[in-house]
Amino acid sequence: MLEPLRQGLPPLDPAAVSDAASCALPARYEAVREARQFTRRTLDQWDMGDRFDDVCLVVSELVTNALRHGLPASGRCAAGQEPPVRLHLMRWTERLVCAVRDPSHDSPVARETDDFSAESGRGLFLVDSFSDSWGWHPLAGALSGKVVWALFRLPRAGSGPHGE
Repeated sequence: MLEPLRQGLPPLDPAAVSDAASCALPARYEAVREARQFTRRTLDQWDMGDRFDDVCLVVSELVTNALRHGLPASGRCAAGQEPPVRLHLMRWTERLVCAVRDPSHDSPVARETDDFSAESGRGLFLVDSFSDSWGWHPLAGALSGKVVWALFRLPRAGSGPHGE
């Protein structure tokens, strides 16, 4: 079991967020497509469409993991209750954070596999490969469950696409 991870995620001052967007996702696998569409629209609005491929892959993996491993066995929420999975996109000047909330208290588990042709089991490996850092932490207070996040560093204003 992984310990809650916070390393790699600099302190995030909510007052310094330049843009934020979130969407509730239903407890069904079609929600992965909805998350990708939401991410596309949001990044286009933020004039960050050039980052879509990497961010979309990571969002797809985080949402898939939340749906597959983060929901109760019934997969349903009570009537009038908010859908159990939520995607948050937050942009600061030099970083973008994708965060997916689910109701499970179980830590994400990265599987060790040498079979790169397998159809599942590589999600967190992909998240680690395509983002600059990732982690998770339990929620407290009125919210229950956990948030799994991935951070993408952005070039400084006026610099090239690779920080040149």
